[in-house]
Amino acid sequence: MTKLFLNTISVKIDAGELVSYQMYQYEFMHQKGDPGWRNADTEMFPIIGPTADANFSVRTPKGAAIQDQHGLLRELEYHLIESSDTMAIFKKRYTAHTKIKNSKYPDKSSEAVVAWPYDFEFLKKFELNENGLKISFSISGENEMPFMLGYHPAFNLVTSNPTIKTKNNTITLEEVLAVGSRAFQVENCNEIVLKDKYSLRIKTKGFHNFMLWTEVPNMVCIEPITFYPYAVEQNNLDKGFRFMDTNSEEFEVFLTIES
Repeated sequence: MTKLFLNTISVKIDAGELVSYQMYQYEFMHQKGDPGWRNADTEMFPIIGPTADANFSVRTPKGAAIQDQHGLLRELEYHLIESSDTMAIFKKRYTAHTKIKNSKYPDKSSEAVVAWPYDFEFLKKFELNENGLKISFSISGENEMPFMLGYHPAFNLVTSNPTIKTKNNTITLEEVLAVGSRAFQVENCNEIVLKDKYSLRIKTKGFHNFMLWTEVPNMVCIEPITFYPYAVEQNNLDKGFRFMDTNSEEFEVFLTIES
């Protein structure tokens, strides 16, 4: 377990997963074992969304890739490469065409292994400062590699009427619950405020969209995404790809606690 501390803010990271973010002795992250989801956060890469209806196949310029829901990055192990009292950096590395065991098989998937036809390296960096927690993602890989990226954190809820505010709209928990597994789409948005017992501001760079998901009233996932996957049929998921125009792409998420 990696721990970060600064004044009244504390952070716990378990093998690259943000499992605790506390201030005012209040826990902002959904806890494993509580109803709703088995994780506290994860990343969706190199694709976002389900693939079962497309026979788990996603088109790329280098041919079809076998991918399960939200991509194969989550199946790889993070390695801690640097840390201090207020910073930690984790890395995952993948070699093209390497077959990775699919943790959804056989209970939730017919595919035992997944693979991707490109090399890549993925860095996840946590930085704690007086304003809050910055989580940054750096993707290194082949020029013109197609990809989508989504960050998938789950936040704890304790009141009966939490809301999610954008610049122009207020979204209720009931609206998110009503959408179900498809997730509630928030287009062209770089900043959201979750208003519960305390307010948590989530500001992003590089993503430009969010989707919101929960199936229980005690947590909500507020997910910065580069593409909303339900905008297309699963066999056209490649329409949501970005293509790396340099050898590195950078994305950021800022979590700021407000009273």
